[in-house]
Amino acid sequence: MPIAGQLPGAALRDLFGDIDIYLFDQIARGRFDHRRRVLDAGCGAGRNLRYFLAHDFDCHGIDRDAGAIAQLRRDAQRLGRGDADDRFIVGGVESLPWSHGAFDAVISSAVLHFADDRQQFDRMVAEMWRVLAPGGLLFVRLASTIGLPGFGALSGQRVRLPDGSDRFVVDEAMLLESTAQFGGRLADPLKTTNVQNLRAMTTWCVLKSNAP
Repeated sequence: MPIAGQLPGAALRDLFGDIDIYLFDQIARGRFDHRRRVLDAGCGAGRNLRYFLAHDFDCHGIDRDAGAIAQLRRDAQRLGRGDADDRFIVGGVESLPWSHGAFDAVISSAVLHFADDRQQFDRMVAEMWRVLAPGGLLFVRLASTIGLPGFGALSGQRVRLPDGSDRFVVDEAMLLESTAQFGGRLADPLKTTNVQNLRAMTTWCVLKSNAP
């Protein structure tokens, strides 16, 4: 509950932490109303899991950063998750230890653009799709070339962006190709934020068919 006199910004941070604003949009639109089993693939210290953990979702996470996972486990334990060591593990998105269809939603924010090449990118997406249940939602935010001047021909490879970062980048055609390859359908049109010609970040939301 909000604290009396608390400013709106502080109240939202208490409830949602530093959640990806585009993931917040999916929650507000009801996309998680009946999707309670959530995997954060590349979860870091769990900035996108705070709301789910506090509202008794069945949360799991994986990340290569052992320190970040340790922090997430401590935070989850403070919220009463005694099995946090089993739920949040160190590992790579390209080799997920969970069974087929284990989750109603898989989220991956600012992770896939760390792929070394197209082959690794495809493995990561395939693994997230494998553990997604029929009717599930895949939520991804990643670097793209969409609307970024001079980068239109560089999709599917790792490049140096104008902001100085090295990222594996995608474009609209590549995301639509992957959507079709896995038999999914876009939950929303692709949405891209261009940060003043420094980088472009695209939100890719895909629904899995209800057919088992």
